[in-house]
Amino acid sequence: MKLLKLFRSKIYLAELLIVSILTIGILGYRYISGYSWMEAVYMTVITMATVGFSEVKPLDTASKIFTIFFIISSVFIVAYAISVVTEYVLGKNSVQLLKKKRVKNKIKDLSGHIIICGYGRNGAQAAERLSSYKRPFVVIEKDKQVIEKYEDEVLFIEGDATDDDSLIEAGVSKAKYLITAMPDDASNLFVVLSSRQLNKELFIISRASLINSQRKLILAGADKVIMPDKIGGDHMASLVVMPDLISFMDKLSTEGKHTTTLEEIAIEDLTDKITGNSLRDLDLRKRTGCTIIGYIAPDGEYIINPEADLQLESKSKVIVLGRPEQIMKLNEIFQIG
Repeated sequence: MKLLKLFRSKIYLAELLIVSILTIGILGYRYISGYSWMEAVYMTVITMATVGFSEVKPLDTASKIFTIFFIISSVFIVAYAISVVTEYVLGKNSVQLLKKKRVKNKIKDLSGHIIICGYGRNGAQAAERLSSYKRPFVVIEKDKQVIEKYEDEVLFIEGDATDDDSLIEAGVSKAKYLITAMPDDASNLFVVLSSRQLNKELFIISRASLINSQRKLILAGADKVIMPDKIGGDHMASLVVMPDLISFMDKLSTEGKHTTTLEEIAIEDLTDKITGNSLRDLDLRKRTGCTIIGYIAPDGEYIINPEADLQLESKSKVIVLGRPEQIMKLNEIFQIG
């Protein structure tokens, strides 16, 4: 970015010099040689371009002296402008190549990451949330303007997500999750089909606009299908029916020092630091201030507000509720990275 800013400053200087020499030439021929404005512009242009046309009318001594200095100045300024433009074009290409190479090297080192297809409203929201949780992700986007605007914050692959080459370049074979958030259901369907063929173990989350598309996306291989429009409508209606409850739930999804956070934690991250094998033995409320509000069994069964005597099983998870400082204390005590 600094290199491109340097090139742009040079271009601005070259533009200023060109405008200045043009102005000097026109004014010089107008008032020193006595040409009309049109004749002065004509003489200035053919002199700077060194095309070799003859003068509009014979030059006197003062005009010849002015022309000598004008030719020397304009040759140097035009040559400088050409060199700056050439340097900018070549430099910009080099910078872009370096950026693409850097992105490829970063993606090669990723494993178990998330791929986001499309950086529209939903894709950007997903990326922002993943960033807050410090989860590695790659975005496939074909709009160059969007990429240039956010390339310092997000790891982009420039291309069409419906193209297998773009998915491969994003490391789909090593990815753990894929979120396809494009506005067109047909494009999302194509991405789901392609990514499922490229990685059978991939957990795929797809956006859908139409109810009819939901079943097709699941049949194509999507594990979860989200309909933002439906969720938005349900949310607005719920604000009318039970406003306080929904406002409280909204607090769970917002970030900040005094907000509440939900965390999903694998049992393996907790049980090796305790004696016993039940939720009571974890004693998270007393040790960290966090509250266990859910338990996910190895077979995927969800238990809401589980009993304290529930026996913990391998490959299960707990859903924990707590303020940011309480979650941080939990991570420190159990050394959860």
